[in-house]
Amino acid sequence: MGGHEGFSSATWFSHLCASARRFKSLAPPSSQTAVRSTSGDSLVRRLGLFDLLLLGVGASIGAGVFVVTGTVARDAGPGVTISFLLAGASCVLNALCYAELASRFPAVVGGAYMYSYSAFNEMTAFLVFVQLMLDYHIGAASISRSLASYAVALLELFPALKGSIPLWMGSGKDLLGGILSLNILAPILLALLTLVLCQGVRESSAVNSVMTATKVMIVLVVICAGAFDIDVANWSPFAPNGFKAVLTGATVVFFSYVGFDAVANSAEESKNPQRDLPIGIMGSLLVCISLYIGVCLVLTGMVPFSLLSEDAPLAEAFSSKGMKFVSILISIGAVAGLTTTLLVGLYVQSRLYLGLGRDGLLPSIFSRIHPTLHTPLHSQIWCGIVAGVLAGLFNVHSLSHILSVGTLTGYSVVAACLVALRLNDKKERESSNGWTSNWQEGVICLVIIACSGFGAGVFYRFSASIMFLLLSVGVAVIASGVLHYRQAYAQSLGSGFCCPGVPIVPCVCIFFNIFLFAQYHADTSTLVYQRAPETESDSW
Repeated sequence: MGGHEGFSSATWFSHLCASARRFKSLAPPSSQTAVRSTSGDSLVRRLGLFDLLLLGVGASIGAGVFVVTGTVARDAGPGVTISFLLAGASCVLNALCYAELASRFPAVVGGAYMYSYSAFNEMTAFLVFVQLMLDYHIGAASISRSLASYAVALLELFPALKGSIPLWMGSGKDLLGGILSLNILAPILLALLTLVLCQGVRESSAVNSVMTATKVMIVLVVICAGAFDIDVANWSPFAPNGFKAVLTGATVVFFSYVGFDAVANSAEESKNPQRDLPIGIMGSLLVCISLYIGVCLVLTGMVPFSLLSEDAPLAEAFSSKGMKFVSILISIGAVAGLTTTLLVGLYVQSRLYLGLGRDGLLPSIFSRIHPTLHTPLHSQIWCGIVAGVLAGLFNVHSLSHILSVGTLTGYSVVAACLVALRLNDKKERESSNGWTSNWQEGVICLVIIACSGFGAGVFYRFSASIMFLLLSVGVAVIASGVLHYRQAYAQSLGSGFCCPGVPIVPCVCIFFNIFLFAQYHADTSTLVYQRAPETESDSW
């Protein structure tokens, strides 16, 4: 009997290990589209190129454009512009990897999870999903609290409401010695956005388009209005605290660009995915870079960086110039920005749950598509409930510094997936155990590059000897050279877009992402998920 139980346990463990090593072999894009279009569990293709561009911009530009720019400028000075350029350049390289993979698998949901499942194995894909869900759930709860705070600050512009709105409607009321933090407005806002998303991608895309267009117009007004009050003397010195402060600023503002992966997750609902997804990913990112740089130049040109406010730098900069109407526009733009960021975040979460439900890694209820609304209703409601509970009972701002680092690791995994899939194009694996020596060599090189990036980041952060930094960079260069000269890379099969410079571009992505990961500190998430200060309405 005992021997039989041991045999069963061994068989179960072997089956588990075999399942964990499985990889997903996807059909060519044309056949994927055909299968999805004739099946009853498909989403509807209603997103055009303009919708995808607005989706990417809506996910990236939130209230951070009105807060993070000024807060980082207090340390980096006018060099905050270089911080945004460096972070933007890094995101462009990451976006190139995303663009090829999104074009390669244009008819399935899942994004980074699906890429990992196809490039590596089921276990890696599931771990990527867990990391993404932690980021998205905590992020949605934190952003909804920020949105509640900004909404209350906006309402308090009316004299009749000023000072009369209770804490549990805005920033939250602490209970049980701070263990819980009650907030009623944040879950209500989450419920409303979840209801919009459940109605269908056309309705949610319309809401996102209106809100995104509103905030982009407000940012353009801010740039144009502020351009007439620029004093070029405020740009000198350009980097008062040196390049290290500029680089640290790049780590902080990197998270202001995250969101272009939302375009990749809309693959199954895009009308022409192979053409539109790469353009949507790259186009939305370039729009964000341009807007951020414009705001940085205006802000640091209007007010000396040392005099910038920490809570509402952009609003107070315009108030000091007698343009309070622009400050009111900024508050409206902050609400619109957080709304679209939250809306797109909830949208992406439900599509990830849908992908895992289809693959059998979650209960089948998550894979169901409503026959009339054509939305993953159960997945969407579940995401709204989880975020609502977190936002209503906990002050999750304190957790976001732990979980937001997943963005950098997630982007690194996507870059590694591109290298792995190009290798697989040359010689497909015949079984789940078909790991060749070339495959092992490639994976080892990618791991070495990641470790070198982390080592270089640690050495730079703690001002270690330049020799250690050069050694880390040298090891990464050697590993990249091995990948380049020892492996054979095929052109991406069936892809409408091919990332240039494979494997060098993905290697640079991995190194720089993990380098920034090592620079990361708790203040980063505090800036990214900045909530409206209670006194901010006074400055407006």
